[in-house]
Amino acid sequence: MQDFMRRFGDKLCWSLGPPSATGMILKTLLITSLLGWAKCQESHSMTAEEMTVIRNQIIEMFDHAYGSYMKYAYPADELMPLSCRGRVRGQEPNRGDIDDSLGKFSLTLIDTLDTLVVLNKLDEFEDAVRKAVKDVRLDNDVVVSVFETNIRVLGGLLGGHVMADLLRQRGDRMQWYQDELLHMAKELGHRLLPAFNTTSGLPYPKVNLRYGVLNPLSRTGTESDTCTACAGTMILEFAALSRLSGESVFEEHARKALDVLWERRQRGSDLVGTVINIHNGEWVRRDSGVGAGIDSYYEYLMKAYILLGDNVFLERFNVHYSAIMKYISQPPLLLNVHMHNPTVSVRSWMDSLLAFFPGLQVLRGDLKPAIETHEMLYQVTKQHKFLPEAFTTEFRVHWGQHLLRPEFAESTYYLYKATGDPYYLRVGQSIVEKLNAYARVPCGFAAVQDVRTGTHEDRMDSFFLAEMFKYLYLLFSEKNELPIDIDDYIFTTEAHLLPVSLSTTQPPCQGNNTTVPVSHEEDLFTHSCPSTETLFPNNPSFAKTIRDSYKYLTGVGRAFHPLPIREIELPLHDNGMEPVEFLKSMGISLTPLNEVTAGDTGSLKEHKGVYRVKLVAEVSQTPEEEVVVPHVVQLISPPFLGRTVLTAGPAKFGMDLMKQEHGVKGSIVKASPYTACGPIDNAVELKGHIALALRGDCMFAAKARWLQEAGAIGVIFIDHHEGSNSEETPLFQMVGDGDSTEDITLPLVFLFSREGAVLTAALEKHHNVDVLLLPKERQLGHDKTEKPVSMNIKLRLAEEGELEEGAASGPTLELVLENDELLLKEEVEEDLRGERQSQQQQHFCSKATEDDRTEPCSADSSATPNSNSGPDTNP
Repeated sequence: MQDFMRRFGDKLCWSLGPPSATGMILKTLLITSLLGWAKCQESHSMTAEEMTVIRNQIIEMFDHAYGSYMKYAYPADELMPLSCRGRVRGQEPNRGDIDDSLGKFSLTLIDTLDTLVVLNKLDEFEDAVRKAVKDVRLDNDVVVSVFETNIRVLGGLLGGHVMADLLRQRGDRMQWYQDELLHMAKELGHRLLPAFNTTSGLPYPKVNLRYGVLNPLSRTGTESDTCTACAGTMILEFAALSRLSGESVFEEHARKALDVLWERRQRGSDLVGTVINIHNGEWVRRDSGVGAGIDSYYEYLMKAYILLGDNVFLERFNVHYSAIMKYISQPPLLLNVHMHNPTVSVRSWMDSLLAFFPGLQVLRGDLKPAIETHEMLYQVTKQHKFLPEAFTTEFRVHWGQHLLRPEFAESTYYLYKATGDPYYLRVGQSIVEKLNAYARVPCGFAAVQDVRTGTHEDRMDSFFLAEMFKYLYLLFSEKNELPIDIDDYIFTTEAHLLPVSLSTTQPPCQGNNTTVPVSHEEDLFTHSCPSTETLFPNNPSFAKTIRDSYKYLTGVGRAFHPLPIREIELPLHDNGMEPVEFLKSMGISLTPLNEVTAGDTGSLKEHKGVYRVKLVAEVSQTPEEEVVVPHVVQLISPPFLGRTVLTAGPAKFGMDLMKQEHGVKGSIVKASPYTACGPIDNAVELKGHIALALRGDCMFAAKARWLQEAGAIGVIFIDHHEGSNSEETPLFQMVGDGDSTEDITLPLVFLFSREGAVLTAALEKHHNVDVLLLPKERQLGHDKTEKPVSMNIKLRLAEEGELEEGAASGPTLELVLENDELLLKEEVEEDLRGERQSQQQQHFCSKATEDDRTEPCSADSSATPNSNSGPDTNP
């Protein structure tokens, strides 16, 4: 054992050097809880009794969620918690790529199996295994996501098998179990293998469980792209299946996919893109980050090393990690950059999936940035109750959805186990309280459609039961309170449990020699997990010290104070006064550092030619939300005739409808495929018409290009989030894919699900529906009385009774000057004088005030000479 330990200060830490036999792998997994760090500081901020109360509360919440699924939804894939029924694919409105997780294989049941064991619900676990063996079938004629099916179903079956086998070996239950879940996992693995039949070795993103990919009946196989995480998140489940079943084919394919991604990295930056072509390995989207599209690729490199003991994965991870910390990490932010030009940020917002990254940093031993980013995320949850699906670098909502994602709870768990700081117990407690207060409904827990309004969405994804409750329960549990030794297992990205002893089950597949770039600099912890004493010597409150810098990051929890003058050190040569004068012309004052008082400089060192820049303009504490101009889809063909108007959101690219005086008119045709993420099958029918396309599967810009190529004259995108509507959800502007969108010239608008259903129902009923796409303020029949009306008035002074020639036969407008008042009198001269005296006159008066406001005549006006009821005698 001594071969696998290294001493740092007074702490012992398991080495992550070259693997050797079972001991190293078993002890390496101590990283997952970092027991060398846990309890490094004693605190009584949360008593054992308090933790027990919260743990019991978590169990009650799980019972409510799982019990609702079993009561109202099973054997359906997922629960619809607002409708109190199961979601069966094909029986509910299509939601696009979201539904690719559903394969008619009781998804939530499979995904929850090992959670039941962790929560010590062993009777329920045994019953669930019996149901899975008896009821679940995997040969359904359904097209599913390879990625989601792997992490949720294959991972769920493997985790369930590992738990069932453990309980059987203990001898007190599951004696009837004969590896049925493992046999099901092997069957599913073989059904996923056809996806790897590509020239590159990268898998297709989708597969038909019955017919594979290339079969004419498969209804898939036309896709050319996949995300980096989709291809790079197979190794844990496929390698475990190979080690448990003895069939190496699964691990070989997963390793090959990782090899391709590694070879296709950008050699200058060591970063990878987000979307890659599965046939030629070329990058389709070159933005690089740690969130959606890439996240679990990095996670699986680290965890594949821990699970399999193959040093190649650690070496690759370390190369990528150095690049991430150099270009993407800007504590506490994690930004997206261009993989070929990583100094350029490609967007100003972050997605919630990156919340897993602090937990991965804990595994790596890089605790300080983990604490910083986690604290930033916590501040965002305090501001919005939950993490929005995406939020800006100013912490405003970008996409308001919250799908009950577990990544923030996951990182909270890792940080508590690493630091022993009870602060993270309080963070976990806040997660529990907010779930109960804002997501709990009578039939389970519902996703939040928009954190700004608190409206719910009729979905409870399986990962909520697979991950959220597992991490929360473990956070508030001591090791001796668990039915298993959690340190013997590693978590997959879906939090399924795989035993680290798999590395010695059989010899691994032939490894790969990874050449680490010469420029890669290894740090003290590249191959070892550090102790807190080494990282933060003589500082037991190190975590708090780091957090305090970000305590009021979003402005929540403190009174508003004007922002201090922001200072930037700018290296300018002494004789280079042109840039100095230029900055001054922009309102920026500069002061050489050696001229600043000692009290201002603090510990700053003097540098010749370095200036302190003071930004005169103060940044607003609460920047204005981006103004979105509402657009409409107006149905103008019979029987609608413009009376049906659907509120729509605009796009930041394509034709600017604000510049089209009369909008864009055309008849609508539904695109095939409906998601429009590939060649359009009904291009002939679509040409010259406005296309309907479903959101999801790919970027708006990609859909627009396919539809434009097919000849469409406009596109109406319809939201795939069931129940969304413009009354409850704020409008947003569709954005491009990060690359230039100048080639897209179509007008594009976006309808929420409810408005989209009105449009599709009209098309289904009437077949030929004409619409008008235009800004809301220009819709046909729009009441324009609110707009001021201007007119030109020609004035001519004349004697009383004198009229212009030809004016006697029509209405006249007389301007009468009387002291400080103006009198406007409209008269109809039908009989010139005889009947003029008997007609009722209409008077309007206007007080000549400084602001030119007009008021109706009051009773006081009766004192004026022209207020009598007799003949008009005014000059």
